[in-house]
Amino acid sequence: MTVLALAAAPGSPAQAGDTSQPGGSSNPWLDTRFLHIAHQGGESEAPSNTMYAYRRAVVGGADMLELDVHSTADDVLVAIHDATADRTTNGTGSIRDMTYREVRRLDAAYNFVPGRNALPGLPPESYPLRGIRTHDRTPPRGYQANDFSIPSLHQVLTTFRDVPISIEIKGTNDADTESFLHNARLLATLLKQTHRTQNMIVTSFNDLSVAEFHRLAPEVALAPGMAGLTNYFLAGVPPIDGTVALQVPVQFQGIPVATPAFIARAHADGYAVHVWFSGTAPEDEPTYNALIDACADGLMSSWPTLLERILNERGIARPGSPGIDPCATR
Repeated sequence: MTVLALAAAPGSPAQAGDTSQPGGSSNPWLDTRFLHIAHQGGESEAPSNTMYAYRRAVVGGADMLELDVHSTADDVLVAIHDATADRTTNGTGSIRDMTYREVRRLDAAYNFVPGRNALPGLPPESYPLRGIRTHDRTPPRGYQANDFSIPSLHQVLTTFRDVPISIEIKGTNDADTESFLHNARLLATLLKQTHRTQNMIVTSFNDLSVAEFHRLAPEVALAPGMAGLTNYFLAGVPPIDGTVALQVPVQFQGIPVATPAFIARAHADGYAVHVWFSGTAPEDEPTYNALIDACADGLMSSWPTLLERILNERGIARPGSPGIDPCATR
């Protein structure tokens, strides 16, 4: 979505200040900090939403993975950001129009340029990972050709069974609400089949898909969609029931969002705050440090190596590891 629209968030809103979650427990995500969340597996350092990126991020210290899902023509959920294959792979066309077998054959590293994400149209030498998927190039040590394909969500869930995952439900385009709802239904079914209803957060820019998913899988934690987040940010309207975290940009159209005041308000109302970038602010050491000091509970980084170095150098406490909490006395 490109516009923040004021609208009533669907679903049953939680009461502000009520941190109870599905099952009656308090919000564990407020105590699960600081989280290093690899956005798309770290799309500036590795091909977006590939097993190579996920494995690399987890080995490098990431506490959580963030990914996007679309569905194929035969209703297999796959991890890819775009609705089409054009920008990131050697294929063209809508993911929804391809079978999983066709999607799986694509080279998801075809247009990856280190430090620049996917960028088609450059000289061939700009793409050091191109051709590994198609066995035209040797994979890095410890990896295989399949790690550079578009993975099924089932593969990701079963491979990283003990790693927290944030899943964004995508659709074919913003206006195609039914595609969002369809993917929400597929996701609810898959999470139950794979017994991955805990240690997950599900969200979407489309609030109706979040509500539909919650109806089908009320035990899975949520982050609200764009309308729900906007209503909370501007008017304090509580987001949909089941919300555990607010996933926010650093700023939106020049308006600062992930400010110390906003984060403090969210915490007082019982919600963790996870911050994403995607071009909304520079991803550099000063910005990472400023957001850590603003008491964000997690950062979704496209540069996981940089974020991990900062966290280690500062000795920041992580889930299961002691350390410094710069916000402990606030």
